[in-house]
Parts: sequence; structure tokens; C-alpha cells
Amino acid sequence: MYTGFVLVLFFSLTAEIFLQGKWTDKMHRLKIEQVAKLYGPSWHEKTKTGTPTMGGIIFIPVFLAAVCAGYFLSPYSDLHKIGKIALYPVLAAAVGLLDDWLKYSKRSSDGLKSMEKLALQIAVTVPWALWTTPPALDLVFVSVPRYVGIVLLVFTGVGLQNAVNVTDGLDGLAAGSVLISLLGALSFLGGEPSIIFPIASGAGICLGFLWHNCHPANVFMGDVGAHFFAGLLLSLCVVSDAFIFVIPISFIFGLEIMSVALQIISIRGFNKKIFLMSPVHHHFEMLGWKETQIVTRFWIIHAVGMLVLMSVLLMLMVLV
Repeated sequence: MYTGFVLVLFFSLTAEIFLQGKWTDKMHRLKIEQVAKLYGPSWHEKTKTGTPTMGGIIFIPVFLAAVCAGYFLSPYSDLHKIGKIALYPVLAAAVGLLDDWLKYSKRSSDGLKSMEKLALQIAVTVPWALWTTPPALDLVFVSVPRYVGIVLLVFTGVGLQNAVNVTDGLDGLAAGSVLISLLGALSFLGGEPSIIFPIASGAGICLGFLWHNCHPANVFMGDVGAHFFAGLLLSLCVVSDAFIFVIPISFIFGLEIMSVALQIISIRGFNKKIFLMSPVHHHFEMLGWKETQIVTRFWIIHAVGMLVLMSVLLMLMVLV
């Protein structure tokens, strides 16, 4: 299985580097380029605008090809589990792709309206949750019945899609954070091929994308890529019967989306800002930190936070 893991990772890495390069050239010709977001720092209009986006489209064929190859590499792979893991990232990515396409069509930073996007995120998450939620969802101290578990999965899935999306604001930040999450997941989600090979493929895709997305980025993943990674992280935990571990592997994404929520609450409720700009990585940009400094330090914070939360959960599981 170790050989299979390496082969799947290497395939995903090389395929992502090659295909992403071709797709980036294609996007340049089609003018599929980033439009500066209204809520970002003003200088992003110069540094980010014009960079090809929707790079996450390439994640889907690379991932599907890799997990199919992994299935044939191991006689112990469970096709049913692989299908559950692969379906949600693709469904979530479809919502992100529609949003990206509308932005491209309108030449605007606005795609789907907030409520439209939320409705579609729920619409793609519900059927997957109905398929994957076990009779009792384990939450360490308590197991909740299936109908409560479905609600939790839908809430988490939608929240994580938006959390990864808002984290994707600096070169390499989201992809590097997902890579750290996958490496962490590798340590506790079990050793069966049905889980290991999708992790290997996801890690290879992250590495291959970072080849093009490191500062200064040649391409952005877009909503399609952010949604894909969010779906992958959640599906790995759920199908591994370790739903609760989505908390540690989503540590930095949780901090980012919480900073947005707190900023909105503070402005609307008290007419004051907590951060100079949200999500929180923009706050540090406004303080004068270099983009590469923020990205590297956030990776470190994510890794440490994830390890601490994992350790706490594991101790609680032993006590229970």
C-alpha cells in the first residue's frame, strides 16, 4: 500500500503541474482572469487583477483519475467508500465553478448572490449527507441520531466551503493549508486504501498547484478549487467515521471564517471594527506584513493549532 500511496501522490503531482500549466495558458488566451475583490486591500487591484483564475477545474479530473488508479492498485479498496469520498468534492466544486463562471461572464468580482450560493451549497450537500451519515454520528462524548447528524453534516459542509473560500486570498495560503490538513489527516484517519489514496491524490494536487500558485502566483484556484478542497476534507473525515476530526484539520479555515463573522457582528452591532480588514489575513497585510510572511506564519499556526486540537480529541477519546 505504501508503494500505491507514493504512485498516486506522484501521479497527482505531475499531472497537476503539467495540466495546470496548459490550463493557465488557455485561460490567458480566453481572458479568464481575476477581478479584484471589493473587500480586499486596494493594492490587490494591481498585484492580483489579471492573474488567471478557475485553476481548481484541473483538480477534478486529476483527482478522479488518481483515485480510480488507486482502486485498481489495491485489491482491498472499497469502491463504495471511494465513491462517497469523491462525490462531495465534485458536487461542491460545481457550485464554485458556477460562481466563478458568472464572475468571468460579468467581468466582476460578484458572481452568485449570497443567498443563491447558500441555497446551492445546501442543495449539493443534503443528498451527499443523506447517503453518508451513519445511523449514529459519534461526537466523542455523545452519539447523535442520524437526523441530527445530517443537519450537522450540512451545516459543516456549507460552512467549510465558505471558510476555505475566504482563506484563499493570498498566494499559496489555502493550498498550503489544505496540504497541512491532509498530512495531519493521514496520521489518524486509518490505513485502508480507500482513505489513503484520496489523501495521497489531494496532497499531490496541493503540491502541484503550489508549483504555480506560490508567490507571485501564476494562477488562482478560484471558488471551484476552494469548494473542492472543502468537500474533500469533510468527506475524508465522515467516510472514515471520524467526523469530529474535521475540527482540527480545519483549524485555520475556522479562524478565517470566524474573523469575518466577528467583524460583521461588531460593525453592525457596535459600529466598530475588530480587525483593520477581514478575513484576518488582510488585517496583517494592513499592518504591513509581507504576503509571504503572512502565508508562512499562518501555515505554522495551522499546523500547531491542528496538532493541539488533535491531541485534545485523542485524549478525550481515551478517557471516554
